[in-house]
Amino acid sequence: MPLWFYQWLLDSPWAYFMNNNEWAFPAVQSLHFIGFALSVGTIVIVDCRLLGVGMLRQTAAELDADLAPWTFLGVAVMLTTGMLMFSADAVTYHFNPSFQFKMVCLTLALIFHYTLHGRVVRPGASPILAKLAAVTSITLWTMVVAGGRMIAFI
Repeated sequence: MPLWFYQWLLDSPWAYFMNNNEWAFPAVQSLHFIGFALSVGTIVIVDCRLLGVGMLRQTAAELDADLAPWTFLGVAVMLTTGMLMFSADAVTYHFNPSFQFKMVCLTLALIFHYTLHGRVVRPGASPILAKLAAVTSITLWTMVVAGGRMIAFI
């Protein structure tokens, strides 16, 4: 995106709201963490099932279907609140290497989850591929968390 877009976002009503209300940023950040915990938590539950650790009464497909609405809700909350926080200081975030790393990992994790990961939870998928997908998923989401955590320090 061109730099003018980030400056426009910084001048937006959302950024004004985030930067001019004492409790806006911490409240939105708290919702961001809740959305993230909900989405990643439900994904990791399915990943653990794929690895054969826990939730063995249900198949991975059943578990994934049961948790999918919660995962989607968490992703929606996470992305919405993330955009609000980004708007508060878009130019600075754009140049932050940790933020860039987080965005790359988040993009990869979301694409992976809604494509390949979705295939290995289906009945009849190769157990080896399922385990590999679970480890890859957990690794990607861990990298998203690590990148997000480092944003404040760079």
